[in-house]
Amino acid sequence: MLNRRPLVNYLLEDRPDNLLVVAGLGSSTWDISAAGDDARNFGFIGAMGQAGPFALGLALSQPSKRVLLITGDGEMLMSLGVLATIANQAPANLAIVVLDNESYLETGSQPTATAGLTNLEAVAKGCGIADTRTVTEQSQVDALREMALATPGPVFANVKIAVESLPLVFPYSFDGAVSINRFRDAAMS
Repeated sequence: MLNRRPLVNYLLEDRPDNLLVVAGLGSSTWDISAAGDDARNFGFIGAMGQAGPFALGLALSQPSKRVLLITGDGEMLMSLGVLATIANQAPANLAIVVLDNESYLETGSQPTATAGLTNLEAVAKGCGIADTRTVTEQSQVDALREMALATPGPVFANVKIAVESLPLVFPYSFDGAVSINRFRDAAMS
């Protein structure tokens, strides 16, 4: 299993100018914030299950930008149907990276369905996303970065990560209007 913060830092290190990053609720938002403040990042503070639909809409509305969704297994499980919609809309500029620690870390580390029989890569593939993978080893991280930043999409990676309670690193603002306006201005430039 991999460690989430070094992985997210590596994915966002020396990022291309056209990369827009959307993070799911909780740890994923803290992770992109820990990688550095950037107006091209949008992290969800509430609304579990909405990061996928948001990233899809963003990818469809901004075809000249690369959209990277970084989210957790719990958040992805909350809206599995979005994977079918993503597959059918097929935005070539969308990459999805799920940080799968097999637990709802934010609420006490209760196990998610991925701790049991549920395989998120199989779900994504079954929904019609052709380029999928599960990442479990450090030796796969360079290929993951290439997929996330450059492989024509939609692409999906389920990354098995360790359960870690890390310090919270808050985004630029908790004010929804301030956050979305800042992100919109960066996305439109």
